[in-house]
Amino acid sequence: MEKQPLSVEEPKAASPTSRAADFALWRLGFRPFYLIASAFAALSIAFWSLQYSGLLTFAYLPGPLWHAHEMLFGYTLAVVAGFLFTAVRNWTQHETPTGLPLMAIAALWLAGRVLVVTPFGWAAAVVNVAFPLAVAIGIGVPLVRSGNRRNWFFIPLFVLLAAAELATHLVRLGRVELAPWAGVRLGLDVVLFIIAVMAGRVIPMFTNNGIAGAKARRLPWLERAALASLLLLAVADLAGLRGAALAAILIGAAVCHLLRWSFWQPHRTWRVPLVWVLHLGYLWIPIHLALRALAEYQFVAAPLATHALTIGSIGGLTIGMMTRTARGHTGRPLIADGFEITSYVLVQAAALVRVFLPLLLAGIYLGSVLLSGLLWSAGFALYAVRYWPILTRPRFDGRPG
Repeated sequence: MEKQPLSVEEPKAASPTSRAADFALWRLGFRPFYLIASAFAALSIAFWSLQYSGLLTFAYLPGPLWHAHEMLFGYTLAVVAGFLFTAVRNWTQHETPTGLPLMAIAALWLAGRVLVVTPFGWAAAVVNVAFPLAVAIGIGVPLVRSGNRRNWFFIPLFVLLAAAELATHLVRLGRVELAPWAGVRLGLDVVLFIIAVMAGRVIPMFTNNGIAGAKARRLPWLERAALASLLLLAVADLAGLRGAALAAILIGAAVCHLLRWSFWQPHRTWRVPLVWVLHLGYLWIPIHLALRALAEYQFVAAPLATHALTIGSIGGLTIGMMTRTARGHTGRPLIADGFEITSYVLVQAAALVRVFLPLLLAGIYLGSVLLSGLLWSAGFALYAVRYWPILTRPRFDGRPG
């Protein structure tokens, strides 16, 4: 049984007869979700910049809550769904949604993005809760049928994401009394755990595959400690723990993840963009955890810690994985070109500007937000334009997928 999250292969040379001119967007989960996620990442931050400047208002989810909701339950879940629909097929050798079922799930996601800017709160709640549940079913059926117990945990994690989504809407609709951001906080903790699991599987493997003699290592005790620290953090957040106790958990988690990252040999990766982009993305996890600890003591503003996770880590890791897996699963060489490297740099620059510029120059906070948004949007717009032909055409080597 395949135990790697994705089988990314060096493609065979393409022949002229292997390039059929048909539309391939619905052949495998990564294709539509990487495309719509990247386009949405670019457009939604442009809309958020207008909101933040006071030039635009939305009907149902207002201001910062809309922005946080859409980056988490919109963009991030779309990328993770596309990744897992592709990965689970490799792990299990069973089909995940393609064709009409895949179209229906993508349409559900698109409907969710539209409804949250309308007055129809209950419709937005139902549709947005349905999306992670649909993903759970889409990956759950092949995982259970194949007996792939090692990856069953993804199923309850998506159910938990649906619960976090539901909590967000019920609070907004006045049906439950919780902190307004409780659902978003839970969703961020779940996504942080998911990306830490995925990164631990793929980054050392890609490092060793892409760099001769890298010798990236996964230490079992450290892997367990790093992931356990994030589970402990999620429990602490659910319990409402604050102050010194939460800061201690955050500092311990930051140390574990920084140490974990160091054993993956990041200093050997600078010549290979497809690898260093993932290492840079992962480095933002301990930065996020450390900044959250500092925020508990009011040394830094809490949004800076959040954006270290969302822009630096989630943004950096997802654009790196969307590049590598799209290339591998369309039969293209695993080499980043100038377009892709530029998109990596733009996203990393967006994170640096959003997180660190306000610390250095507090008087230009609004400017740093808008500049970061411009850099982020440019990076993902470049990916969407560059990868439209790649994601909508058949595999370069003529194989299915």
